[in-house]
Amino acid sequence: MAAERHERFEALHRSGCFVIPNPWDAGSARLMAAKGAKALATTSAGFAFTMGRPDMGTVSRDEALAHAAEILAATPLPVSGDFENGFADAPEDVAETVRLAGEVGLSGCSIEDTAMAEGHAPYDFDLAVDRIRAAAGAARSLGRPFVLCARADGIMNGHYDLAEAIRRVRAFEAAGADLLYVPMPTSLDDLGRIVQSLTKPVNALAAGPFAKFRKTDFAAIGIRRISVGSAIARLTHAAILEAADAALEDGDFTPLLKAAKGSTIDALLERGASLAAER
Repeated sequence: MAAERHERFEALHRSGCFVIPNPWDAGSARLMAAKGAKALATTSAGFAFTMGRPDMGTVSRDEALAHAAEILAATPLPVSGDFENGFADAPEDVAETVRLAGEVGLSGCSIEDTAMAEGHAPYDFDLAVDRIRAAAGAARSLGRPFVLCARADGIMNGHYDLAEAIRRVRAFEAAGADLLYVPMPTSLDDLGRIVQSLTKPVNALAAGPFAKFRKTDFAAIGIRRISVGSAIARLTHAAILEAADAALEDGDFTPLLKAAKGSTIDALLERGASLAAER
């Protein structure tokens, strides 16, 4: 069954356009599976929030791997790991992260070009490429499908422009990445330019200003995969903040009238659990 899961994930990237939502615990994974998700991806930020930590560099590799195993156990869906910068700087250590990702049962993972300990600045170009080359080598050594996503995060983090992002993802593609990802370019047109510069599939982030677009808009410019990152997790936190502010500051409980029915959640969790049991 594990082999079929990996093959199914690889096949999703060959044609068309699909949405890969990002759960942050077993419950949200089962809800997303029950609602029809074809695959899942972890969210480092969403997971960090569940542990009372801020985003970016606060989750260890061991914690991320254990969390990924919990998401994998919750449903029969393929899962990709959000592994930030590979939890390492050196190429050989990033390769070890990919090996461990395969060992835990993930069908893919993403690696950023961001040095977490350096104020989230990008790695030097040559080192960034070497890191992806090593990661790709580790992915191929698994001997089964594993979708390696190489991320160029400098536009989102304010460190480089579109031209540099394209230079990096083209080099990552040549180094063996299976999927390329530039979060938060300045426009949908720029996202289209990124797609046109590559021959391999591209992931788009439907969050922030890009949340106004529909799946058909992304598909029209050639996007193969759409993730939501931590956006759904942060949406739940927005609901927590709204309800807590109203109740604690104003004694107003009306935001709770928007709560989902317990019976609805129970039914979806049972459906997600039955999907897992059918593996």
